[in-house]
Amino acid sequence: MNNLKKVGLTALAGSLAAVSAHAAEMTVSGATLLTYTSEDTSETTGNPFGMKTNIGFTASGDVNGMTVSYMQTSIDQFAGMSSARLSIDMGDMGTLAFDQGSGSGLATIDDKTPTAAEEIWDGLDTDGTNGPNGLVGAAGNSGVFNYIKSMGGVTLNAAARKGSGAKSADGASSGAGQGGWDFALTGSGEMIGLDGLSWGAGYGEAENGEEGAGAAHNASNENEHMTAFLNYALGPVTVGYQQSHIAVQSADGSDQNVKAWGVAFNVNDDLAISYGDREVEFENPSAADITENGDGIAVSYTMGSMKIAGNRNEVTDNDGTTGSNDQMTEVAVSFAF
Repeated sequence: MNNLKKVGLTALAGSLAAVSAHAAEMTVSGATLLTYTSEDTSETTGNPFGMKTNIGFTASGDVNGMTVSYMQTSIDQFAGMSSARLSIDMGDMGTLAFDQGSGSGLATIDDKTPTAAEEIWDGLDTDGTNGPNGLVGAAGNSGVFNYIKSMGGVTLNAAARKGSGAKSADGASSGAGQGGWDFALTGSGEMIGLDGLSWGAGYGEAENGEEGAGAAHNASNENEHMTAFLNYALGPVTVGYQQSHIAVQSADGSDQNVKAWGVAFNVNDDLAISYGDREVEFENPSAADITENGDGIAVSYTMGSMKIAGNRNEVTDNDGTTGSNDQMTEVAVSFAF
Protein backbone atom coordinates (compact mmCIF):
# COMPACT_ATOMS: atom_id res chain seq x y z
CA MET A 1 0.00 0.00 0.00
CA ASN A 2 2.85 2.36 0.80
CA ASN A 3 4.44 1.69 -2.58
CA LEU A 4 1.17 2.42 -4.36
CA LYS A 5 0.87 5.73 -2.53
CA LYS A 6 4.39 6.70 -3.49
CA VAL A 7 3.81 5.88 -7.17
CA GLY A 8 0.59 7.89 -7.22
CA LEU A 9 2.25 10.89 -5.60
CA THR A 10 5.17 10.78 -8.03
CA ALA A 11 2.84 10.64 -11.02
CA LEU A 12 0.78 13.53 -9.68
CA ALA A 13 3.89 15.61 -9.01
CA GLY A 14 5.07 15.04 -12.56
CA SER A 15 1.67 16.00 -13.94
CA LEU A 16 1.56 19.20 -11.92
CA ALA A 17 5.06 20.09 -13.03
CA ALA A 18 4.06 19.71 -16.65
CA VAL A 19 1.05 21.96 -16.17
CA SER A 20 3.14 24.53 -14.32
CA ALA A 21 5.62 24.73 -17.13
CA HIS A 22 2.92 25.81 -19.57
CA ALA A 23 0.10 27.47 -17.64
CA ALA A 24 1.05 28.37 -14.07
CA GLU A 25 3.31 30.80 -12.25
CA MET A 26 4.86 29.92 -8.89
CA THR A 27 5.96 32.59 -6.42
CA VAL A 28 7.71 32.25 -3.08
CA SER A 29 7.59 34.72 -0.20
CA GLY A 30 8.64 34.61 3.41
CA ALA A 31 9.21 36.41 6.68
CA THR A 32 11.22 35.95 9.84
CA LEU A 33 9.78 37.04 13.19
CA LEU A 34 11.88 37.55 16.32
CA THR A 35 9.84 37.92 19.52
CA TYR A 36 10.24 38.77 23.20
CA THR A 37 7.32 37.60 25.36
CA SER A 38 6.65 38.19 29.05
CA GLU A 39 3.89 36.37 30.95
CA ASP A 40 2.36 37.27 34.31
CA THR A 41 3.93 36.33 37.66
CA SER A 42 1.82 33.16 38.03
CA GLU A 43 3.35 31.61 34.90
CA THR A 44 6.82 30.43 33.97
CA THR A 45 8.10 32.38 31.02
CA GLY A 46 11.26 30.31 30.55
CA ASN A 47 13.30 31.67 27.64
CA PRO A 48 11.37 34.79 26.58
CA PHE A 49 13.06 35.00 23.17
CA GLY A 50 11.80 33.10 20.15
CA MET A 51 11.91 33.10 16.35
CA LYS A 52 9.51 31.94 13.70
CA THR A 53 10.18 31.64 9.97
CA ASN A 54 7.30 31.59 7.48
CA ILE A 55 7.67 30.39 3.89
CA GLY A 56 4.74 30.82 1.53
CA PHE A 57 4.18 29.28 -1.91
CA THR A 58 1.50 30.46 -4.33
CA ALA A 59 0.73 29.27 -7.84
CA SER A 60 -2.00 30.09 -10.35
CA GLY A 61 -2.78 29.26 -13.93
CA ASP A 62 -5.51 28.85 -16.53
CA VAL A 63 -7.28 25.48 -16.55
CA ASN A 64 -10.08 25.02 -19.09
CA GLY A 65 -10.82 28.74 -19.07
CA MET A 66 -10.89 29.06 -15.27
CA THR A 67 -8.15 30.37 -12.99
CA VAL A 68 -6.97 27.69 -10.57
CA SER A 69 -4.72 28.81 -7.70
CA TYR A 70 -3.00 27.14 -4.80
CA MET A 71 -1.29 28.46 -1.67
CA GLN A 72 0.67 26.78 1.08
CA THR A 73 2.30 28.32 4.11
CA SER A 74 4.96 26.49 6.10
CA ILE A 75 6.17 27.61 9.52
CA ASP A 76 9.50 27.16 11.28
CA GLN A 77 11.76 25.97 8.51
CA PHE A 78 9.37 23.49 6.92
CA ALA A 79 8.52 21.84 10.26
CA GLY A 80 5.04 21.24 8.92
CA MET A 81 2.27 22.60 6.72
CA SER A 82 0.50 25.38 8.55
CA SER A 83 -2.21 26.11 6.00
CA ALA A 84 -3.11 25.41 2.39
CA ARG A 85 -5.85 26.39 -0.02
CA LEU A 86 -6.90 25.20 -3.48
CA SER A 87 -9.34 27.53 -5.28
CA ILE A 88 -11.10 27.78 -8.63
CA ASP A 89 -12.12 31.22 -9.90
CA MET A 90 -15.26 30.66 -11.98
CA GLY A 91 -15.67 34.28 -13.03
CA ASP A 92 -19.22 35.58 -12.60
CA MET A 93 -20.17 32.33 -10.84
CA GLY A 94 -17.82 33.11 -7.93
CA THR A 95 -14.86 31.26 -6.39
CA LEU A 96 -14.95 27.73 -4.99
CA ALA A 97 -12.14 26.54 -2.69
CA PHE A 98 -11.05 23.77 -0.35
CA ASP A 99 -9.46 25.28 2.76
CA GLN A 100 -6.97 23.71 5.15
CA GLY A 101 -6.38 26.57 7.54
CA SER A 102 -6.28 29.87 5.60
CA GLY A 103 -9.66 31.13 6.84
CA SER A 104 -13.20 30.80 5.49
CA GLY A 105 -16.77 31.83 6.19
CA LEU A 106 -17.72 33.29 9.55
CA ALA A 107 -14.18 32.89 10.92
CA THR A 108 -12.98 35.64 8.56
CA ILE A 109 -14.90 38.20 10.65
CA ASP A 110 -14.49 36.68 14.15
CA ASP A 111 -12.79 39.89 15.36
CA LYS A 112 -12.74 42.95 13.12
CA THR A 113 -12.07 45.63 15.73
CA PRO A 114 -9.17 47.85 14.56
CA THR A 115 -5.70 47.17 15.96
CA ALA A 116 -2.14 48.28 15.22
CA ALA A 117 -0.71 44.79 15.85
CA GLU A 118 -2.17 41.65 17.45
CA GLU A 119 -5.73 41.34 18.74
CA ILE A 120 -6.34 42.19 22.41
CA TRP A 121 -6.90 38.49 23.30
CA ASP A 122 -3.68 37.28 21.68
CA GLY A 123 -1.34 35.35 23.98
CA LEU A 124 -3.77 35.17 26.91
CA ASP A 125 -4.81 31.96 28.65
CA THR A 126 -7.90 30.22 27.32
CA ASP A 127 -9.84 27.02 27.95
CA GLY A 128 -7.73 25.30 25.27
CA THR A 129 -10.78 23.85 23.51
CA ASN A 130 -11.77 26.33 20.82
CA GLY A 131 -9.13 29.01 21.17
CA PRO A 132 -9.93 32.41 22.69
CA ASN A 133 -13.40 32.75 24.18
CA GLY A 134 -16.19 34.32 22.17
CA LEU A 135 -14.67 33.88 18.70
CA VAL A 136 -17.26 32.70 16.19
CA GLY A 137 -16.70 30.14 13.43
CA ALA A 138 -19.05 27.16 13.25
CA ALA A 139 -17.44 25.53 10.21
CA GLY A 140 -13.87 26.14 11.29
CA ASN A 141 -10.92 26.54 8.92
CA SER A 142 -9.73 23.00 8.18
CA GLY A 143 -11.32 20.49 5.83
CA VAL A 144 -13.74 23.21 4.70
CA PHE A 145 -15.36 23.84 1.34
CA ASN A 146 -15.54 27.60 0.80
CA TYR A 147 -17.61 29.64 -1.67
CA ILE A 148 -17.07 33.38 -2.27
CA LYS A 149 -19.27 35.62 -4.44
CA SER A 150 -19.49 39.42 -4.69
CA MET A 151 -22.57 41.16 -6.04
CA GLY A 152 -23.87 44.72 -5.70
CA GLY A 153 -21.10 45.74 -3.31
CA VAL A 154 -21.76 42.85 -0.91
CA THR A 155 -19.50 39.81 -0.59
CA LEU A 156 -20.77 36.40 0.51
CA ASN A 157 -18.20 34.10 2.13
CA ALA A 158 -19.76 30.72 2.95
CA ALA A 159 -18.16 27.61 4.43
CA ALA A 160 -19.24 24.03 5.17
CA ARG A 161 -17.48 21.06 6.75
CA LYS A 162 -18.51 17.42 7.10
CA GLY A 163 -17.26 15.71 10.23
CA SER A 164 -14.10 16.63 12.11
CA GLY A 165 -12.18 19.83 11.44
CA ALA A 166 -8.84 18.07 11.94
CA LYS A 167 -6.48 18.48 8.98
CA SER A 168 -6.30 15.39 6.81
CA ALA A 169 -4.15 14.46 3.82
CA ASP A 170 -6.46 11.83 2.36
CA GLY A 171 -9.97 12.63 3.55
CA ALA A 172 -9.96 9.97 6.28
CA SER A 173 -9.63 12.22 9.31
CA SER A 174 -10.06 10.38 12.59
CA GLY A 175 -10.50 13.49 14.71
CA ALA A 176 -13.58 13.76 16.89
CA GLY A 177 -16.31 16.23 16.07
CA GLN A 178 -19.28 16.83 13.83
CA GLY A 179 -19.98 18.99 10.80
CA GLY A 180 -20.85 22.66 10.59
CA TRP A 181 -21.70 25.48 8.23
CA ASP A 182 -21.62 29.27 8.34
CA PHE A 183 -21.47 32.40 6.23
CA ALA A 184 -20.32 36.01 6.41
CA LEU A 185 -21.64 39.02 4.51
CA THR A 186 -19.36 42.06 4.22
CA GLY A 187 -19.55 45.42 2.47
CA SER A 188 -18.70 49.10 2.66
CA GLY A 189 -20.56 52.37 3.05
CA GLU A 190 -20.05 53.35 -0.59
CA MET A 191 -23.40 51.82 -1.52
CA ILE A 192 -25.12 54.40 0.73
CA GLY A 193 -22.68 57.23 0.04
CA LEU A 194 -20.81 56.91 3.34
CA ASP A 195 -17.10 56.59 2.60
CA GLY A 196 -14.93 55.10 5.33
CA LEU A 197 -17.59 52.72 6.63
CA SER A 198 -17.13 48.95 6.53
CA TRP A 199 -19.56 46.38 7.92
CA GLY A 200 -20.12 42.67 8.25
CA ALA A 201 -22.50 40.12 9.71
CA GLY A 202 -22.80 36.35 9.73
CA TYR A 203 -24.38 33.22 11.15
CA GLY A 204 -23.58 29.53 11.44
CA GLU A 205 -24.38 26.23 13.16
CA ALA A 206 -22.04 23.50 14.42
CA GLU A 207 -23.35 20.03 15.22
CA ASN A 208 -22.81 18.62 18.70
CA GLY A 209 -23.73 15.05 17.79
CA GLU A 210 -26.11 12.86 19.74
CA GLU A 211 -26.85 13.79 23.35
CA GLY A 212 -28.38 11.83 26.18
CA ALA A 213 -32.15 11.81 26.52
CA GLY A 214 -32.11 14.03 29.58
CA ALA A 215 -29.24 16.30 28.61
CA ALA A 216 -30.94 18.86 26.40
CA HIS A 217 -30.08 22.44 27.36
CA ASN A 218 -32.25 23.50 24.44
CA ALA A 219 -34.20 21.50 21.88
CA SER A 220 -31.48 21.63 19.22
CA ASN A 221 -28.13 19.84 19.14
CA GLU A 222 -26.48 22.56 17.05
CA ASN A 223 -24.40 25.35 18.58
CA GLU A 224 -25.29 28.68 17.02
CA HIS A 225 -22.69 31.32 16.09
CA MET A 226 -23.52 34.88 15.07
CA THR A 227 -21.73 38.22 14.88
CA ALA A 228 -21.93 41.74 13.42
CA PHE A 229 -19.43 44.60 13.24
CA LEU A 230 -19.10 48.22 12.09
CA ASN A 231 -15.83 50.06 11.45
CA TYR A 232 -15.51 53.69 10.45
CA ALA A 233 -12.33 55.39 9.25
CA LEU A 234 -12.08 59.18 9.31
CA GLY A 235 -8.67 60.47 8.28
CA PRO A 236 -5.98 58.79 10.40
CA VAL A 237 -8.47 57.41 12.98
CA THR A 238 -10.45 54.17 12.71
CA VAL A 239 -13.05 53.16 15.31
CA GLY A 240 -14.91 49.87 15.43
CA TYR A 241 -17.56 47.97 17.39
CA GLN A 242 -18.55 44.29 17.30
CA GLN A 243 -21.10 42.05 18.99
CA SER A 244 -21.12 38.25 18.90
CA HIS A 245 -23.19 35.46 20.40
CA ILE A 246 -22.48 31.74 20.75
CA ALA A 247 -25.43 29.63 21.90
CA VAL A 248 -24.17 26.33 23.35
CA GLN A 249 -26.89 23.69 23.12
CA SER A 250 -25.82 21.30 25.86
CA ALA A 251 -26.85 20.65 29.45
CA ASP A 252 -23.75 22.16 31.08
CA GLY A 253 -22.71 24.61 28.36
CA SER A 254 -22.49 28.37 28.85
CA ASP A 255 -23.72 30.74 26.17
CA GLN A 256 -21.25 33.52 25.36
CA ASN A 257 -22.16 37.15 24.63
CA VAL A 258 -19.37 39.35 23.32
CA LYS A 259 -19.10 43.14 23.14
CA ALA A 260 -15.87 44.63 21.79
CA TRP A 261 -14.65 47.97 20.58
CA GLY A 262 -11.35 49.43 19.42
CA VAL A 263 -9.73 52.59 18.10
CA ALA A 264 -6.58 52.83 15.98
CA PHE A 265 -4.63 55.96 15.09
CA ASN A 266 -2.12 56.25 12.24
CA VAL A 267 0.33 58.82 13.53
CA ASN A 268 1.99 58.86 10.12
CA ASP A 269 2.59 56.46 7.23
CA ASP A 270 4.89 54.31 9.39
CA LEU A 271 3.64 54.56 12.99
CA ALA A 272 0.29 53.31 14.35
CA ILE A 273 -1.14 52.82 17.84
CA SER A 274 -4.40 51.25 19.06
CA TYR A 275 -6.47 50.43 22.12
CA GLY A 276 -9.29 47.91 22.48
CA ASP A 277 -11.70 46.59 25.10
CA ARG A 278 -13.62 43.31 25.11
CA GLU A 279 -16.25 41.69 27.35
CA VAL A 280 -17.33 38.05 27.17
CA GLU A 281 -20.39 37.27 29.30
CA PHE A 282 -20.82 33.60 30.24
CA GLU A 283 -24.50 32.71 30.76
CA ASN A 284 -24.21 29.79 33.17
CA PRO A 285 -27.32 27.54 33.21
CA SER A 286 -27.00 26.61 36.91
CA ALA A 287 -24.94 29.43 38.43
CA ALA A 288 -24.49 33.20 38.36
CA ASP A 289 -23.35 34.74 35.08
CA ILE A 290 -19.70 35.85 34.95
CA THR A 291 -18.16 38.41 32.60
CA GLU A 292 -14.60 38.09 31.32
CA ASN A 293 -13.06 41.55 30.82
CA GLY A 294 -10.04 42.12 28.59
CA ASP A 295 -8.24 45.09 27.11
CA GLY A 296 -5.03 45.74 25.20
CA ILE A 297 -2.81 48.39 23.70
CA ALA A 298 -0.67 47.91 20.59
CA VAL A 299 1.88 49.87 18.57
CA SER A 300 3.66 49.20 15.29
CA TYR A 301 6.39 50.90 13.28
CA THR A 302 7.29 49.98 9.71
CA MET A 303 10.59 50.68 7.96
CA GLY A 304 10.50 49.22 4.47
CA SER A 305 10.47 45.41 4.81
CA MET A 306 11.16 45.62 8.56
CA LYS A 307 8.43 46.01 11.17
CA ILE A 308 8.58 46.49 14.94
CA ALA A 309 5.37 45.79 16.84
CA GLY A 310 4.41 45.47 20.49
CA ASN A 311 1.28 44.82 22.49
CA ARG A 312 0.22 44.37 26.11
CA ASN A 313 -2.99 42.45 26.81
CA GLU A 314 -4.77 41.83 30.11
CA VAL A 315 -7.88 39.87 31.13
CA THR A 316 -9.80 39.36 34.39
CA ASP A 317 -12.19 36.52 35.28
CA ASN A 318 -10.77 34.57 32.36
CA ASP A 319 -12.82 31.63 31.01
CA GLY A 320 -15.71 32.78 33.19
CA THR A 321 -13.81 31.90 36.37
CA THR A 322 -13.85 34.51 39.14
CA GLY A 323 -10.34 35.59 40.12
CA SER A 324 -8.65 33.99 37.11
CA ASN A 325 -6.55 36.79 35.63
CA ASP A 326 -3.83 36.87 33.00
CA GLN A 327 -1.59 39.33 31.18
CA MET A 328 0.94 39.19 28.37
CA THR A 329 3.48 41.58 26.86
CA GLU A 330 5.14 40.93 23.51
CA VAL A 331 7.62 42.79 21.31
CA ALA A 332 8.17 41.46 17.80
CA VAL A 333 10.61 42.38 15.03
CA SER A 334 9.79 40.96 11.59
CA PHE A 335 11.64 40.96 8.26
CA ALA A 336 9.80 40.23 5.03
CA PHE A 337 11.63 38.76 2.04
